[in-house]
Amino acid sequence: MIKPFKVVVAAAMLCALHASAQDADPARYPLIPYPQEITVGPGNFYINKNTHVVSPAIFANELKQLQAIFFQYTGKPLPVAAKAGNGTIVLVQDKSIAGEEDYILDITPERVTLAARTGTGIFRGIESLRQLLPMDAREQRAFFLPAAHIKDHPAYAWRGMHLDVARHFFSINYVKKYIDRLAFYKMNKLHLHLSDDQGWRIEIKKYPLLTQQGAWREFNNQDSVCIEKSKDNPDMALDTEHIIHRDGKTLYGGFYTQAQMRDIIAYAAARHVEIIPEIDMPGHMMAAIKSYPFLSCSTENGWGKTFSTPICPCNESTFKFAEDIFTEIAALFPSQYIHLGADEVEKTSWANAPACAEVMKANNLKNVEELQSYFVKRMEKFFNSKGKKLIGWDEILEGGISPTAVLMYWRSWVPKAPVEAAKHGNKVIMTPGNPLYFDATPDRNSISNVYHFEPVPKVLTAEEAKFIIGAQANLWTEWIASEKRADYMVMPRMTALAEVLWTHQQRYENYLQRLNTHYTILDDMGVHYRMPDLEGFTEDNVFVDKGKLEVIKPKLKGITVKYTTDGSIPNDNSTELDGSLEITHPETIKLAAFSRFGNRGDIYTLKYRQQNYLQPVTANGLQNGLQLDYFKGTYKSAAKISKEKDSTLITPNMLVPVELGQGGKPFGAKLHGYIDVPETGIYSFFLTVDDGGILYIGDNEVVNNDGWHAPMQKSGQAALQKGLHPVLVSFVEGGGGFTLKLEYSLNGGKILPVPDAWYKH
Repeated sequence: MIKPFKVVVAAAMLCALHASAQDADPARYPLIPYPQEITVGPGNFYINKNTHVVSPAIFANELKQLQAIFFQYTGKPLPVAAKAGNGTIVLVQDKSIAGEEDYILDITPERVTLAARTGTGIFRGIESLRQLLPMDAREQRAFFLPAAHIKDHPAYAWRGMHLDVARHFFSINYVKKYIDRLAFYKMNKLHLHLSDDQGWRIEIKKYPLLTQQGAWREFNNQDSVCIEKSKDNPDMALDTEHIIHRDGKTLYGGFYTQAQMRDIIAYAAARHVEIIPEIDMPGHMMAAIKSYPFLSCSTENGWGKTFSTPICPCNESTFKFAEDIFTEIAALFPSQYIHLGADEVEKTSWANAPACAEVMKANNLKNVEELQSYFVKRMEKFFNSKGKKLIGWDEILEGGISPTAVLMYWRSWVPKAPVEAAKHGNKVIMTPGNPLYFDATPDRNSISNVYHFEPVPKVLTAEEAKFIIGAQANLWTEWIASEKRADYMVMPRMTALAEVLWTHQQRYENYLQRLNTHYTILDDMGVHYRMPDLEGFTEDNVFVDKGKLEVIKPKLKGITVKYTTDGSIPNDNSTELDGSLEITHPETIKLAAFSRFGNRGDIYTLKYRQQNYLQPVTANGLQNGLQLDYFKGTYKSAAKISKEKDSTLITPNMLVPVELGQGGKPFGAKLHGYIDVPETGIYSFFLTVDDGGILYIGDNEVVNNDGWHAPMQKSGQAALQKGLHPVLVSFVEGGGGFTLKLEYSLNGGKILPVPDAWYKH
């Protein structure tokens, strides 16, 4: 077993040289996820022509990965030596290290020693070495590793990312890049969603029509949305490599042959990433039913009341089809898991099918929910016969769950689901829609929301909590049609999740400093990440006499801001905003930040309008808080809540009580009263909602964040005189968990929550 290096220093220097994990310089040690234990030391290990590597044969794959890193930096692999000495990087198998992914890394000016029991542990340590190489090494031609002793292990076994290739398809090269990023941040699971209503993406030799027909479609409504949005954001455009012309039709799609998938699986395995396939059944099967109509209970194949027509669990031909499919999937994927999906099933056709009535009677099934459970349990037995374990979305609880199924929790509005499963003894993977559905458009709160996510529900005991085996973030691609857009949605949120699941320690401010280095790393890796937010403005801005646009840029090397006033999208040739810009008349400005590598950040559209200060009103007998009017029912727009209210209550702030949304039911709400602002000025308001909301002050619409969507922030301004002003937020919840938050800043200052003391009614 290796021991940490010894450092001889004066007593006065011990604190500086042997800092705690929180004190390690984030610029010198920019590790994400952060190690469980780190002791920093003086000096560096320099890599030069005399540096060589020592490794046992058992770590041949890991040595290959290490050599690839140094080849990237130096243009040649490091020489391999038979024994260790000064100037050596040594890989050591240490069987006393317990965990599969645990490693110990010792960096001194003389030697680097990386020890683990397994190749997986060695690989995790190699990725730490890679992150410690300074990013300006290529420019300075100085390659070194800062001295440190690291003892590390993961907090959770399941640290995953999901990629939906069914709604929009992604190339083999992109999937491999995705795997590289998972490995770089010590994520170990890739959940690959291979089939859905919109496309079938994996070759099944026994059923060739699944890919001959099911992998291709004419442009659908999701494609149309992406094409329309690409007019304002080129990243939304469909990747043209997945568009073909056949029989006079323009088709979108693609699929992986089994040989191609074996190549992807091997690529992932070399980087110690396990790929879990999902073939979603019994719902989400329109692409399959279109190719093989016998799968349906009826001749229908379309959309029911809520979801698409499912396959029929009451015909033996359906089970033969499913077993044939999963026989090939089980042989292709070495993972111990297969994801069945089993979510969002439209059961109307089952309820109306005579065959289903017979199956339910024969098996003592009380309802169609138990019929779904019958299908899931039967498929699980088949999976087990192939040596596989079943994973299903949390709907598999409905109608009863087997003791061995693994539950993947996604419905944020059903918080009891993971609790019930864990108490039942089922393993649970946490992936709640908020904050772990990365298809939700990110805003300035997204990274914080992910970083502060707690995988284990508070109500579980320590023993029950052991059944929460980890978490993953999901990337559903209905409106993610390009590789650039996928990058943007995932990065840098994935880095926050990586630290939650590996380190599981709160050090958010330190993480943000380390993340600044990783933006440059991501640039170097060619990742089209979401750049940090620009600040100092809102989307809808006001000025009284004249205004001034002063953009607050992130503290990153080489960031420039460019803008246009003619409605065009900013590009490299647009005017640079250096300093401030005076606003003297109503206009619209588009601006974006650019990294030194040319990565473009969010495209901001800023509207400026002139407004006199709104005069305060007088009201007597006011009390603290706001009045909340509650409206039962479904409203797709906050502007269209028109019926009589169903109930009224008083809330202390701009907050909807959680109990109003219990059960995930849709509703509308109007929170109204007055806001008592303490001084005259330009007030910026930031309204975060899920699903939709509109903020009015007086008769003015200040922020419009309407429409059903995941948690999203929008902003606007009002020029307010000191005193009382009528305030109203109309809010709609479409069902399935909600968010409502109002923040403000005064004259471009710090963004803060609106104090409760300002609200009156």
